[in-house]
Amino acid sequence: MPEIDSYPLFSGTQIAPLRALITAGDLPADGFFATSLAQLQARVDPALKAKLDVPGHGEAGSYAHNRHRDNAHTIEAAGRLYQMTGNRDYARLATEILGLYAERYPAMPYQQQKNTNPPGRLFHQILNEHMWLLYAVLGYSHVRETLPETQRQAIENNIFHPMIEMFTVTYRHDFDRIHNHGLWAVAAVGICALVLGEDRVLDQAIFGLEGDSISGGYLAQIKRLFAPSGYYIEGPYYHRFAIRPLCLFAEALHLHRPELDIYGFHDQAIGKTIRALLMTSYPNGRFPALNDASLSMDIKDEGVVIAVAVHHARYGHCDALVGTARQQGQVWLYPCAFELAQAVDAAPSEQEQRPYWPSVELNEGMQGDRGAQGFLRQRQHGDITQAVMNYGQHGMGHGHFDTLGLTLFSRDQEVLREYGFGRWVNVETKFGGRYLDENKSWARQTVAHNTVVVDQGCQNAFDVALADSHHGERHFFSGTGPVQAMSAFANQHYAGVGMQRTVLLLELDALSSPLLIDLFRLSSEQTHQYDYPVHYQGQITHSNVDLQPTERRVLGTDNGYQHLFDLARGPTPQCLSLTWLQDNCFHTWLAAAEGAELILAQTGANDPSFNLRRQDCLLLRQHGRDHLFASLFETHGQFDEASEHCEGARGAMQHIDILGHNDQGSVVAIRGEAAGAPFLMTLMISNRADVCPTTEHRLFFNNTEYHWQGYFAVVTNKE
Repeated sequence: MPEIDSYPLFSGTQIAPLRALITAGDLPADGFFATSLAQLQARVDPALKAKLDVPGHGEAGSYAHNRHRDNAHTIEAAGRLYQMTGNRDYARLATEILGLYAERYPAMPYQQQKNTNPPGRLFHQILNEHMWLLYAVLGYSHVRETLPETQRQAIENNIFHPMIEMFTVTYRHDFDRIHNHGLWAVAAVGICALVLGEDRVLDQAIFGLEGDSISGGYLAQIKRLFAPSGYYIEGPYYHRFAIRPLCLFAEALHLHRPELDIYGFHDQAIGKTIRALLMTSYPNGRFPALNDASLSMDIKDEGVVIAVAVHHARYGHCDALVGTARQQGQVWLYPCAFELAQAVDAAPSEQEQRPYWPSVELNEGMQGDRGAQGFLRQRQHGDITQAVMNYGQHGMGHGHFDTLGLTLFSRDQEVLREYGFGRWVNVETKFGGRYLDENKSWARQTVAHNTVVVDQGCQNAFDVALADSHHGERHFFSGTGPVQAMSAFANQHYAGVGMQRTVLLLELDALSSPLLIDLFRLSSEQTHQYDYPVHYQGQITHSNVDLQPTERRVLGTDNGYQHLFDLARGPTPQCLSLTWLQDNCFHTWLAAAEGAELILAQTGANDPSFNLRRQDCLLLRQHGRDHLFASLFETHGQFDEASEHCEGARGAMQHIDILGHNDQGSVVAIRGEAAGAPFLMTLMISNRADVCPTTEHRLFFNNTEYHWQGYFAVVTNKE
């Protein structure tokens, strides 16, 4: 058992100088650590006078569910505040709550199971019980020294030992599950075993029930859940959820099992995955909703706050980390984060701006050979534009059927939007906040994303096992300079149809924001219907398509189309042009669209329980065998309704045209006007799977030769 002055995540010698600074009033009142401490005290102090309650069962999102969750967080926070301030009122609060659970927990029956996850005694699923244990035992470890032996035994024997048995014996089959749930299980049991001095159980948490570090356990979770790039298979939303137990248990093992060298383990996997998570975020700190995800989740999540502090403490200083901490608005209140707080205080004023992460390609799969997620970023006039393309793995049970999906972030907002998951988290009246049927019938469907839909179907026929066996294929990635690009193939997701998407982010000095160029090529021996969706938010201000309202009929019968109202349709000219106003700026979409049809659609059909958010969608529909969707997206202008000021409502780009495409390459021409001067831009993209930087291309379209070397070329000429 750890010594009484050695706690799971810090030693007595580490906390003592920090406590001395706090109790002596020597922390700068406006410093980052002091303000973070004040935030925590403001959250916990009301509980010092509030009536304590340990209720019975409740549905997810109910009072009982939330009270149990909040009780665990209060135990941990109060214990931490006791160690930092020496105020025994905090210790009393934590021990009183623990005492109530020691009285009531043994007699609590298991909840009635309503989903596929095993139920706990406090919660509808043991995942929440894992989380409760992790927080409660951390808090207990901080106040245990204030308790007599009889009280310690009551708490340990009535709460913690039964929980360990539940997780490792009763639910043995779930304990070694390689999943974010499994990561919470091993971290909770491991830290609890450390506090109780149960070395055998601690070894099970680290090495798995079989002791092989392969079938289960913390080390297996690290090796199997995270790619060499650090990317987490289920996407950023569940990554930030998994990062919390990952970092908490790592801190415990760093202190108590130094021989594991946990921060060096598996080629510094923990450091890589923290950086990978941060590099997926949008400039405003929110995470792209890749796979099942909330649209509002951001870097202020507790797990990310912990991860930033851990990375700074264990892998060294980084300006982007300091900027991220400042953007988070708080620091993790543990000794290891004190230097990060000091770095935030000492950072020069220019670092008060948002952190800038470079463009990056994050490979997927245990060996990094199952596709990737691509992130292109351009910083122009103080604003950061970001494009995200998914060409990796499916994402297991939380995966969406959206390979080659695209999102665009510009002017502080998501322009090409994701829907996210189909659930209302912790809203008791919405199936307890759990996943709804509409998550399958709409949110995970291909048409709910910005990727081409073939024959109104779903990629991999909505077969999770089949989807997990397929992945995108990286073509090329170029993430530096004024012209950045990424390209990938997906040739297994629709039977008999090959797909290739190439995305370019172009910075032009005369424009206020970078241009997004999107080339989506499809090839098949059979004729198909191809739908190119654009999910957007805002008010259409201009279109050159003669759109005729329909009778608001439903667009289809399945694969997500049954949830789309058909609002209006119209045949498209050779170059489609459509502009919408979103908040304070305009976005223009140009598309080569000869012989196509534009459909305006909106979610909400066949939704009797009103589970779907209303979201607008444009569908560019074409029929054919081999087809290239060539699009351009331009952010421009500004609008301030309060001052009635508007400028730049029309974009600078005027026309996009496909000059030709085949298996060797695609050539597209773009016309526009910048700073009053017309220009012609020619884009040449390699479609060869074997392309390399020295590959020579020589293509002829309409008696014109196009020659370039490497992945792509962009040539601009004044007209």
